[in-house]
Amino acid sequence: MAIVAKKHEMPTQAADVRAHNFNEVALGYSAEVAVEEAKRCLNCKNRPCVAGCPVNINIPDFISLVKTGDFEGAYKIITETSSLPAVCGRVCPQETQCEQRCTLGIKFEPVGIGRLERFVADYHNKNAAAEKPELPVQNGHKVAIVGSGPSGLTCAGDLAKKGYSVSVFEALHTAGGVLVYGIPEFRLPKSIVQKEVDGLKALGVNFETNVVIGKTLTVDELFGLGYDAVFIGSGAGLPNFMNIPGESLKGVYSANEFLTRSNLMKAYREEPNTPIMKGGKVAVCGGGNVAMDAARTALRLGADKVYIVYRRSMDELPARKEEVEHAEEEGIEFKILCNPVEILGYKNPDDPRDPKNGFVTGMKCIKMELGAPDAKGRRRPVPIAGSEFELDVDTVIMAIGTSPNPLIKSTTEGLSVNDHGGIIVDENGLTTRQGVYAGGDAVTGAATVISAMGAGKIAAKAIDEYLSAKKD
Repeated sequence: MAIVAKKHEMPTQAADVRAHNFNEVALGYSAEVAVEEAKRCLNCKNRPCVAGCPVNINIPDFISLVKTGDFEGAYKIITETSSLPAVCGRVCPQETQCEQRCTLGIKFEPVGIGRLERFVADYHNKNAAAEKPELPVQNGHKVAIVGSGPSGLTCAGDLAKKGYSVSVFEALHTAGGVLVYGIPEFRLPKSIVQKEVDGLKALGVNFETNVVIGKTLTVDELFGLGYDAVFIGSGAGLPNFMNIPGESLKGVYSANEFLTRSNLMKAYREEPNTPIMKGGKVAVCGGGNVAMDAARTALRLGADKVYIVYRRSMDELPARKEEVEHAEEEGIEFKILCNPVEILGYKNPDDPRDPKNGFVTGMKCIKMELGAPDAKGRRRPVPIAGSEFELDVDTVIMAIGTSPNPLIKSTTEGLSVNDHGGIIVDENGLTTRQGVYAGGDAVTGAATVISAMGAGKIAAKAIDEYLSAKKD
């Protein structure tokens, strides 16, 4: 049978329609298309795609079952190692992980592994009868999980299945971490995240929201409450700024704040209780997935014009190719090889009580050119003298990265961090404190959902080994 050279297209909402709603952009494969895409898999003996997956999903085996129409069987294989298949199938960068290793991809387009994972998870969620899982026999040990993002949820699920009494402590009022506050509804519907959380609750995992570890409770107090080990998966929620003039003006947001207001606090609703800047012209500074999310959210909130301002070229954009293409299709304009140097604001010298005082009116930028490569091999952007220009905008969103919050470090004696604030761990996720483990963005800084999940799995295994060997 002849090999189909290209992936089957993912159906999506039309760009001119989706730019004005928060419904999911990608619509998912039908069963027929999923089977045809699965047939493109060569079922290689050496299975390089599995090695490319941070949680080592048995990819060829689940795809083989999709070929035969056994979608529920495929789901069972995926969930042997992945706690969040419907999430990963939507937001993981498969193109740089499992699909990058795909043998078919050497000559043709790789198999659409992520699209098939999403299909299988969605099929299960839609068609499988709700079954209450059989609760494992409790082993008498208690583990506290700090943060309910992907690393925390994964660690919690793996430990609960082994009979641990697990409590997840979440600082915000809804469990899910970055999956609910950071990723917009049009990329990841919140009902999917809630279903995953509900699945963990059915396994006996206890969720405590509105608990800020380092304020409400400390790590040491968790041990005092009888927990035998602690996993820190608190993410990287501390936004970075450029430290340029005007960043304190009204209408300047970090991407974290802007997305949290829209996603978690529902500011996108017609009559929101949460204020947010809507309409006008918006500049988003940065070129990663968070920048794409912020720009596309601003557009859906009613912006007249949205710019992505990025200091390198399109070839260096770190965002997923799919997200960049979607943004371009929706009419977002890319101001590449540009860097902000000042945010401009309104000031009425004749009336200090003018309500427009202090609001953003524009942004001064300088044009850049690419020079010699930096330490990571990326060509360094260099300002072009005398090339400054002003961009007429009403809102500026800074999406230039985040760092781990220093709160846990500052309240936990003996916990070491690196120069970037990331918690220092060994290959098993163990920190410099006995019984305290960490993983995900709290260790690495902002990274991917699937890498955080992988860290959660590694730590869960290490915690199990530690507590199994520990004498009561």
